[in-house]
Amino acid sequence: MPGMAQIVKRAYKYRFYPIPEQASQLARTFGCVRLCWQSAGSPPPGCARPAAPCGRRCR
Repeated sequence: MPGMAQIVKRAYKYRFYPIPEQASQLARTFGCVRLCWQSAGSPPPGCARPAAPCGRRCR
């Protein structure tokens, strides 16, 4: 169509090489994130059913 601007999409790949101190901090951070992500989907301990849709926890 005449007069329409064309959108250009670009992608970039980056790679970095952390020093040992940064690598251990990243491993610790991603481990904590994974733990939080996995526990967010599970019901609270001692609960026979998952959380209600409104976010309340069962008692």
